[in-house]
Amino acid sequence: MQDVYLLGIHGTPCARMADRSFQDLARDAWSGVLADAGLEHGNDIGHVWFSNLLMDYWGQPYIRGQVALTPLARAGALPPNVPLTNVEGGCASASLAFNGALKEVASGQSEVALALGVEKLYDPADPAAVLAAIEGGSDRLDPAAWHALYARIAAASGRKFAPGPGRSIAMDVYALWAGSHMRRYGTTAAHIAHAAAKNHTNAVHNPRAQYRFALGVEDVLADRMISAPLTRAMCAPTGDGAAAALLCSARYLARMPPAVRGRALRIRAQGLAGGHFDGDWDTRRAPVVAAERAYAQAGITPRDLDLVELHDATAFAEIHLVEDLGLCPRGQGGPFTASGATARDGEIPVNPSGGLVSRGHPIGATGLMMLNELALQLRGEAGELQVADARIALAENGGGLYGNDVAVCAVTILERA
Repeated sequence: MQDVYLLGIHGTPCARMADRSFQDLARDAWSGVLADAGLEHGNDIGHVWFSNLLMDYWGQPYIRGQVALTPLARAGALPPNVPLTNVEGGCASASLAFNGALKEVASGQSEVALALGVEKLYDPADPAAVLAAIEGGSDRLDPAAWHALYARIAAASGRKFAPGPGRSIAMDVYALWAGSHMRRYGTTAAHIAHAAAKNHTNAVHNPRAQYRFALGVEDVLADRMISAPLTRAMCAPTGDGAAAALLCSARYLARMPPAVRGRALRIRAQGLAGGHFDGDWDTRRAPVVAAERAYAQAGITPRDLDLVELHDATAFAEIHLVEDLGLCPRGQGGPFTASGATARDGEIPVNPSGGLVSRGHPIGATGLMMLNELALQLRGEAGELQVADARIALAENGGGLYGNDVAVCAVTILERA
């Protein structure tokens, strides 16, 4: 397996864009990634990996990537006969597309491969209907199994698991996990609010962020309750967006101009793991195993990281994920976050972009958007978001619900070459 480099990457802003189609957003990601890579065309792309979650909601259940890229193909921008593989893995879809492109180049089958993700989650005619559609990220064939599991977990914390119309199962499950963590380790709502306030404040100067206003801990706690203890300010918004990454071999990179080579990033590792249905906080859950695999591939430890972008679909996710990734001991995620250790100028900056809670979460593009934020940091191009002297960075992206875990998790490590 040969070394693979991130030649170019681009993410659109996250926003509610009712006037922009999937094809519009795909075109934005395509032109942006080529420009970032310093390429005039995509003729060298050997394979395209396309990620999306909810195009079926908008009437396109199959061949999603082919349809999204049809205008590019008809205009001659996308070369004819290039194979395109559609990928879906819940909220981790874009990271799985990246994994496909990574293996395509690492195996030598292509010198250049593209991962591109697009999502539209805002329906002005019926905003709540999208939340109902997202529930497909759990087992719809045997829901009784996970309902029974969640009922047991809730009872252990003196709670009830009672999903219903107008509610988000994902937010209810995150609230369930938060309650379990609070009972066992003494985590508090204020700890969770510290993570949310940090990320809202981080996003103020991020031009790609959906929310760009600062919040304090008390502001977060006082916001409307979604699913106790999670307030609205602790939950990622729905929105639209697209992102793309162009990966290449070392041999291809060597043929590029010095200015292009100087911005390329080495892909040190990507670890994938599936979920553990009936585990607890002592179990080797998907993020724990994916992180261990990535660290082993890269030959590093958590102490070698300069910054992290992680999947804070809710602010509580950041509390347990800093533990899962080995940034602090199990059970200490709350105090660790509240101490300022994860601030942009802290011991290990986490979500300096604002994370999903503020930068946004267009599901089929999220994993690539995380990597775009890391790339800007490692190249020293993050502007007011910049973390000083960033050299090695990690992204964690989880997708789907699999009992008491995520269905799949990807942990990717990039390095300034």
